[in-house]
Amino acid sequence: MKVIFIEDVPDVALAGEAKEVADGYGRNYLLPKKLAVLANSQASGIVEVQLKKVALKRAQAEKEMSEIAAQLNGMEITLKAKVGEKERLYGSVTGADIAEQLSTSAGLDIDKRKIELDEPIRQVGSYEVTVRFTQDITAVVMVTVEADKVEAKEEEEGKPEDKKAKKKSRKKAEAEAAEAEVKVGEAGVEAEEIEAKTEEAEVKAEAEEAEAKVEKPKAKKKSQKKVKAKAEEAEAKAEETEVKAEKVEEKEAESGE
Repeated sequence: MKVIFIEDVPDVALAGEAKEVADGYGRNYLLPKKLAVLANSQASGIVEVQLKKVALKRAQAEKEMSEIAAQLNGMEITLKAKVGEKERLYGSVTGADIAEQLSTSAGLDIDKRKIELDEPIRQVGSYEVTVRFTQDITAVVMVTVEADKVEAKEEEEGKPEDKKAKKKSRKKAEAEAAEAEVKVGEAGVEAEEIEAKTEEAEVKAEAEEAEAKVEKPKAKKKSQKKVKAKAEEAEAKAEETEVKAEKVEEKEAESGE
């Protein structure tokens, strides 16, 4: 199928070009989207009108792109990235990253597809990057990639003040540890003293208890002797009373005679 393009179709054809295309591509895409018309006698009028519109639109677009290119040309932007050994980036800076930074810096909407970059940037440094709008309209910008932080170097070498702070912190920690050890020792001594006093109190209590057990039988024996003595005394008195009674009876008997 031969068609005449009435709109630019990227990577296919520009408006005004006549070209052979696949039947399915022409019928299902180009013709329904009004990007092209069949190349026949009836197409000439349509193409002529459409090409004038396209030419006008293209001229306007090129003017705008030229103004943007002039604005961007010579611009310097800086991108920061995390860096490892030998100033190599952990990741990479891509065309999308550059387009985003350019859009922010210039206040424009830059398509990442306009950035010409053979391969992503993986090293700290400055690079000239081309922004291509059309074959003839381009701008060159300076892209500088810097380390986000000097962490890697500082981690290897360490700042002097950081070393001092770490040393001071280490000394403080050692002093606190020594103090804690002394307190632990004191606490241990105190615990030993308390334990000794407790043992002494237990020994004393056991001695008192043993003494009480010994004294109790003595007190009981003493009490038994006292009771026996009183019983003997009472018995003696009873005998004495009995004797007195017998004597009284004898006297009474004698008096009766």
